[in-house]
Amino acid sequence: MVTVEDAVIARWETQGSRFEVLVDPQAVQDLKDGKNVDLSDKLALDQVFKDAKKGDKISEEYLEKTFHTRNLAEIAKTIVLKGEVQVTTEQRHQLQAAKHKQVVATIARNAMNPQTGAPHPPARIEAAMAEAKVHIDPFRPVDEQVQEVLAKLRPLIPIRLDVVKVRVKIPGQFYPRVIGEVKGLGRVLEENWLADGSWAGVVEIPAGIQTELYEKLSARTKGAVETALVK
Repeated sequence: MVTVEDAVIARWETQGSRFEVLVDPQAVQDLKDGKNVDLSDKLALDQVFKDAKKGDKISEEYLEKTFHTRNLAEIAKTIVLKGEVQVTTEQRHQLQAAKHKQVVATIARNAMNPQTGAPHPPARIEAAMAEAKVHIDPFRPVDEQVQEVLAKLRPLIPIRLDVVKVRVKIPGQFYPRVIGEVKGLGRVLEENWLADGSWAGVVEIPAGIQTELYEKLSARTKGAVETALVK
């Protein structure tokens, strides 16, 4: 359970009434990102307030009349999703920094330089975002902001969200230790066993993780893997 000092105030006003809860800021961010979060242990106080700073509580009867339930976690979830979040400057900076990292990681994983077919390192994306003076909203989903960020980056660097297909050949003895890695990073489009006992397949992966795929497969097979980008 988050402490009162570390919690943020989520506030929703409807039909002339105001409802506030003290909630874990990370839980708020996760909910705003569309994740399924149980707020049962994410509230600083098991209470809904008219004014959290004054400690003015709302009765269970009135909550049930408005939300049609007395389940505090469900009520809090509605308040977070429909309302606004009051945060301190320090809290906003922390949440913004965390969301900024998520946006950079998402772009680095899924984007490439269309001129070379190579991924962009996170540092290059960070630098371009700084040059473009990109503002990240800590309470908007990453996917919503990625397209906006890309639009600002394109005048500065050649970049495109894409997937690539990689042809992979793995000696049979390494298959058990490698196939989980392959399927974890991408989607196997084709696969078959060759006459020499090797496994061959075509894997579709986010464009930005080509290097990661090659390095992991090489390490797991002691360099015996063969890969080729499918044009």
